[in-house]
Amino acid sequence: MNSSLLSGLNPPQLQAVTLPLQSALVLAGAGSGKTRVLTTRIAYLISTGAVSPHGILAVTFTNKAAKEMVTRLSAMLPINMRGLWIGTFHGLCNRLLRAHYREANLPQTFQILDSGDQLAAIKRVMKQLNVDDEKYPPREIQNFISGSKEQGLRANEVEAYDPYTRRKVEVYAEYDAQCQKEGVVDFSELLLRCYELLSRNQSLREHYQERFKHILVDEFQDTNPLQYQWLKLLAGGHNSLFAVGDDDQSIYAFRGADVGNMQELLRDFHVEAVIKLEQNYRSHGNILDAANALISNNRNRMGKNLWTAEHGGEPLRVYEAPNDVEEANFIISEIKQLHSDGVRLAEMALLYRSNAQSRVLEHALVSAGLSYRVYGGLRFFERQEIKHAMAYLRLMENADDDNALLRIINYPTRGIGARSIEQLQDAARQNNTTLFDAAARAGGKVAAFVGLIEALRSATVDLPLPEIIEHVLHHSGLIAHYQSETGAKRREAQERLENLNELVTAATLFVHENEEDNLTAFLSHASLEAGEHQAGDQD
Repeated sequence: MNSSLLSGLNPPQLQAVTLPLQSALVLAGAGSGKTRVLTTRIAYLISTGAVSPHGILAVTFTNKAAKEMVTRLSAMLPINMRGLWIGTFHGLCNRLLRAHYREANLPQTFQILDSGDQLAAIKRVMKQLNVDDEKYPPREIQNFISGSKEQGLRANEVEAYDPYTRRKVEVYAEYDAQCQKEGVVDFSELLLRCYELLSRNQSLREHYQERFKHILVDEFQDTNPLQYQWLKLLAGGHNSLFAVGDDDQSIYAFRGADVGNMQELLRDFHVEAVIKLEQNYRSHGNILDAANALISNNRNRMGKNLWTAEHGGEPLRVYEAPNDVEEANFIISEIKQLHSDGVRLAEMALLYRSNAQSRVLEHALVSAGLSYRVYGGLRFFERQEIKHAMAYLRLMENADDDNALLRIINYPTRGIGARSIEQLQDAARQNNTTLFDAAARAGGKVAAFVGLIEALRSATVDLPLPEIIEHVLHHSGLIAHYQSETGAKRREAQERLENLNELVTAATLFVHENEEDNLTAFLSHASLEAGEHQAGDQD
């Protein structure tokens, strides 16, 4: 083992990293070095010969965290990182379902619906069932379906004691049937389908239990009931579950997270070692004193007290404004004072809890003549022009994807109006087929659209991934459409063209980073990237 591997760890970190082969819970306070502990634990297990790289399963909550873990490990160990299973719950379930798509009753090229696509699919189902979208708001139905799946419940398992809930269950059941017909899955379905597959397929379950001797989980306090059951299933009765989390940072209950999973872990896995990482390397003493004082009021804490070797730092100030306008005015006066003291605007950051708050703040900044830049907003794969391009690629890969077809059948405009699309949907319902099958039997402009998709598919069959995308962008008419924009729309169209060019670059980078020149894999990557950002947006 490399002797430098453990150097610089404080005593609790060292204890966590070098634990015997057993399940453990590491209570890691904010800024206490939990990522270092997780990655060093993996490196320690591999370098001491306790497990091969193939015997590790590491679960994170974001793609960024997974990439950071891989980067750190590659600097620690001279091994090929591709053998390691490190990723998010959804990413790992996608990987497993791709490997066993037949057993999971999915097509090989199944597509992943992001939040927007899922909502569109639900609206289609509600329209088919004549469900009143004022009495049953589609986003409420979306949350109901996702919430049920995150509890591990199919439509026929949801308890419905009243007509209102029974109607929501009907939509859930029909939505599931529609997704199965189209060969698409939403984010919650990835995990539920994977859990069901492992539950019913003993040989497959035993294969992965035998393989993954060590399961490590980041941000364990954010796991929901189904995620915990999935981890238990893979751990079986003999594998080690090493969970890192902080009950004091559990803020996603609205999204189904259950901090009670920490107590269940202690009981289910007979955890003897609860290690507390309490030394903070991020903040000064005054901030930690305030944080400790506030969090001490929480009930049912597992208990820890953050401390730092740093000095107190600046004292904290709290200003309680009577309303949002006064709050914005106070912030502007603070910015002006700092600026007059020589602090550059580029060195100031303004944080707010929800996007809805930005309007008042931006108005105050503009009124004060202060230049600013908003970070966040739409991510790359959520942009309209990118979703159009991806819809062409999805439909080429999976002709049963009705969502993709509806997005692009008349984009760019090709003379297929709302009435023609309604007739197409009626024909598909009557014949119990997908929209693409119904379109293939139609005539005129609808048939020409089918011909376009089939021509794109046949022309790109042997091309590398970046060239597939470049071909589709040009021959679908998307590039010409944006190039033809004039007047006020010209500047916006130019930005959209730049983003479409960036999509080709993104595909090139994907091939380089993943060593996969595969359209299905790229489409999954794009959906997982978009979906991760949207996971918390349903409030």
